[in-house]
Amino acid sequence: MKIVNSEQMRNLEQAAVREGIRTETLMENAGLAVAEEAMAQLAKPRGSRVLVLVGPGNNGADGLIAAKQLHQLGVRVSIYVCVPRRSPDHRLTEVKERGVPVIEVSEDPELRLLLQYLKSASLVIDAILGCGNLRPITGPLEGILSQVAAVCDVLATPVIAVDVPTGLNADTGELDKNFMAATSTVALSNPKLGHVTFPGARAVGKLKVVDIGIPYDLDDHLSVELISDDLVANLLPPRPIDSHKNTFGRLLVVAGSRRYVGAACLACNGAYRAGAGLVTLAAPQQVYEIIASEVIETTHVPLSSTASGGIDSFALQTIQEIVADYDAVLLGCGLGQDPETQQFINGLLLDNALLDATPLIIDADALNALAAFPLWHQHLRALAVMTPHPGEMSNLTKLGTSQIQAQRLKWAETWAHTWKQIVVLKGAYTVIASPQGEIRVSPFATPGLASAGTGDVLAGIIGGLVAQGLDPFDAATCGVYLHGAAAQSLSQTIGDAGLMAGDLLSQIPKQIKQLKDSNGNRIGPRTSTLRDPIESNIRCQRGG
Repeated sequence: MKIVNSEQMRNLEQAAVREGIRTETLMENAGLAVAEEAMAQLAKPRGSRVLVLVGPGNNGADGLIAAKQLHQLGVRVSIYVCVPRRSPDHRLTEVKERGVPVIEVSEDPELRLLLQYLKSASLVIDAILGCGNLRPITGPLEGILSQVAAVCDVLATPVIAVDVPTGLNADTGELDKNFMAATSTVALSNPKLGHVTFPGARAVGKLKVVDIGIPYDLDDHLSVELISDDLVANLLPPRPIDSHKNTFGRLLVVAGSRRYVGAACLACNGAYRAGAGLVTLAAPQQVYEIIASEVIETTHVPLSSTASGGIDSFALQTIQEIVADYDAVLLGCGLGQDPETQQFINGLLLDNALLDATPLIIDADALNALAAFPLWHQHLRALAVMTPHPGEMSNLTKLGTSQIQAQRLKWAETWAHTWKQIVVLKGAYTVIASPQGEIRVSPFATPGLASAGTGDVLAGIIGGLVAQGLDPFDAATCGVYLHGAAAQSLSQTIGDAGLMAGDLLSQIPKQIKQLKDSNGNRIGPRTSTLRDPIESNIRCQRGG
């Protein structure tokens, strides 16, 4: 499912009209989808009170259609027109004729009626400003939004945003100072860039993308995609019943130092849990002595060590003698930044013909070692999946971390193209960019992953999938999704606080099974041209 900006969304709607789909049909479908979401959230829909806040454009029209649908279903709907609409307005006339109470802001200069409706509402629908609005919020609307936010905070009233929360820039993720946060957002047809870009993403709440009738293939030419369970289920490697361990690939993990023993364990276990057939850990001798009895499924290649417990430069020859036996190499987890270890890393990665045909996953301290080598990307000949967090991305690019975070998609795409490597920019809504300009975005943003070692698990998962023969870009896509889905599943049972990296491991095969079971339950190939609804797990935080 493609992620779009406001101009691309307009183009898709216009393309749908050229295909013979009426604009009125798209709007009716949008309003119905919002009404269905409202019905799903109301404990006892019939008789419940819903306040629909309406703006001047198509977003307001969608809200009016939702109000009509809810009224027909027995919900006690009230409409508050926050910004005057053009006259004549057949949508507004239609709800009035059905007996739905409508208050114009001009009739309520002190906002007393608004306060009255807010206090009695079980649910508020924000249909004020849609994805096309880029102007600052001023005037009476500023006071309305302040009133709504204050009451909904105190009463914990859920707010459903139509397409985007009012005040969220759908293209950049910027938030107007008077934005109104939602507890859930119904994205119409496609997710928008602002839904997955901070700070705006924190105002979205739970994101649900719904079909409004735009044919599925009209967005095929767009390059930014939200990763869905369907996509991952179709990419995961098969598991034939006549398999043996070599069927599922051999991964060499070069990781660990005396200070970071756990990183090597987590990476190896992540690869096995992702389905790798054989994982070999090449670690310093001191680490091998600690880890060998802990990770019993892994084979081992002890390496000569520095005095501080890292890999020394003499280990390069050992790795070069065995690397041809493996389908992929993961390098970096917990290696530390000993100068001799950095010399080993650069010797292995740069201008090394032995690695030309071996896919790499480069993580953590291997990234930091490259960052210290000028023009390193001109000397890295193998195809690599690079997995930096924002701080490591800053080291590699010499850009500030805040600058990177402000435009995550842009910088991931830019540097993937410059380096001619696959970039996995970790964080909330992890971004995966290919050298060819393809971008995939994780649907997950969970603080459960904000603990040490979770990145090592992710690197291991990706390495295990690459070793099984998956295209590296697809392996990164699947790895990021499985990693996020595992964290979300755990967060729903044990909460966000206290989740440790090792907790993720047992969840990985469960997520793979769920995806394959879900995909296998379909009879025959998908023939529909309409997009399937998906949901994301974003948490809502109110305030500026």
